[in-house]
Amino acid sequence: MRNILVSVLVALAASSLTFAIPLASDLIAERQACENSPTSRSCWGEYDIDTDFYTTFPNTGVIREYWLSIENNTIAPDGYTRQVLSFNGTVPGPAITADWGDTLVVHVTNNLEYNGTTVHWHGMRQLNSVEYDGVPGVTQCPIAPGDSLTYSFQVTQYGSSWYHSHFSLQYGDGLVGPLLINGPATADYDEDLGLLFLSDWSHTPVFQIWDVAKQGGPPTLENGLINGTNTFNCGNTTDVNCVGGGVKHVNVFEAGKKYRMRLVSSAIDGHFQFSIDGHDFQVISNDLVPIVPYTTDNLLIAIGQRYDIVVEAKATPGNYWLRAGWVDACTPNKNAKDMTAIIRYDADSTALPTTNSAVTKIATCGDEDMTNLVPHLAMDVTANLATDLELNSLGFVVDDYFKWQLNSSSLILDWNAPTTLKIFNNESIWPTAYNVQALENGDDPESWAVYVIEDNTGLGISHPIHLHGHDFWVIAQDTGLFEAGKSNINLKNPPRRDTATLPGNGHIAIAFKKDNPGSWLLHCHIAWHVSEGFAMQFVESESQISLTMTDSATFADTCDAWQPYSSTMIYPQDDSGV
Repeated sequence: MRNILVSVLVALAASSLTFAIPLASDLIAERQACENSPTSRSCWGEYDIDTDFYTTFPNTGVIREYWLSIENNTIAPDGYTRQVLSFNGTVPGPAITADWGDTLVVHVTNNLEYNGTTVHWHGMRQLNSVEYDGVPGVTQCPIAPGDSLTYSFQVTQYGSSWYHSHFSLQYGDGLVGPLLINGPATADYDEDLGLLFLSDWSHTPVFQIWDVAKQGGPPTLENGLINGTNTFNCGNTTDVNCVGGGVKHVNVFEAGKKYRMRLVSSAIDGHFQFSIDGHDFQVISNDLVPIVPYTTDNLLIAIGQRYDIVVEAKATPGNYWLRAGWVDACTPNKNAKDMTAIIRYDADSTALPTTNSAVTKIATCGDEDMTNLVPHLAMDVTANLATDLELNSLGFVVDDYFKWQLNSSSLILDWNAPTTLKIFNNESIWPTAYNVQALENGDDPESWAVYVIEDNTGLGISHPIHLHGHDFWVIAQDTGLFEAGKSNINLKNPPRRDTATLPGNGHIAIAFKKDNPGSWLLHCHIAWHVSEGFAMQFVESESQISLTMTDSATFADTCDAWQPYSSTMIYPQDDSGV
């Protein structure tokens, strides 16, 4: 991977372009007053942790350029050899890093032999760049084998996220990678350790077990990985693919230092209760939203969610288990207890830890307590619930396979006719064969949508719900069905994020501003479930979408390459498409 930093305009480090020239003495004082450092992490040049990043962000003029090759590889991340899908030959893929306000330019080449692909930039708002959201059938046609596509967008938020394929089940076979946007923080720390991926892991490619999963019962996977590695016991098997040699991920602490760790769940189907033996930590953000720090010794993480924590190395020097903390009550796993990594205080040590966990295991598949997730930048919801709220029911149907339904509709996308391109070409998208909802703001960017999902299935399964193109305010989240006027609703600075859990047999109510024209997916992030149609599409401010698209020709070219290939595909679409 090449990482080329191109300075298009001279800019202060981590600050915006300045169009009025201040006195030199004022400029020096300003930079000194808000330089981001281990003791002033709330600062960021002319900006800081109090800046409203939805309306104000740096325009650095800096381009961060990356190249990604999507490939088939055979590796043994836990000591079991299997075919994977990878970015540049590694699982997870290479880190993509930028500063707040930079522009990312990522050249993606599909080197797979038989399948299309896309790349989605999870949690990125894609303000005025909907065409780069990376969803086949929504914002683009898939990238055909041998073809390339360049994604280009400005990062208007900061924090921790990930990129992954949104083509069918591909991310479950390894197509994930870290996406880190540097910016201010709500707590100080000495060293940033980057993203830490928590995932379950199958010894059989997920496309091969889709035939089992789509009948309604998720298969039990063999293991889990932390940052793409783990061990697996091959001592009692004659399976030639079980070659051994897996290793634990290791981080080294220096006593007295504070470390920022960026946790992300990239699981296929599961829930984590993260902890580090002998250590508590501060939680400083959820998803891409800085929060008022709180201290805990464990953390519930649903698929797609991210939490940034600050851990102080204040334990007795030694070796400690870091535990992903697989929650068996949500989904079984054959190696749940061994999803671990190691924290060492001595880089030369090779000993395995002997520590025990003091954390009380839970049997819930829900999120962190909402009262802990207080956004640092306080924002209330001013929606009119009488007019802005829409109630949606989750159900299911079993025909050729198990399908989830929102309002009696399953999402089945047409890879050949993405919604955004049809809108740009002035083609009608109505009526639709699946669940698409129009959102109009009446030229008022302060208008709101309030979307409630209640689970009427009786199955008791919790679902991590992810919205593209927006952060949302979680105004209600509870067991039982939603009752207007009776359900507990909080409009005063509620938790704000892009992924939150619908409780099993319960409800979730989210609110978001209609301030980002585009076609945006909302879906369950359990890989099996979104493949089974648990998704819908918002078409927001339809008449304005084409005005925000700056590079429609590139996406027309991608469709021109994809459509002839799709007519001869060896593996035709047999799920929702995402």
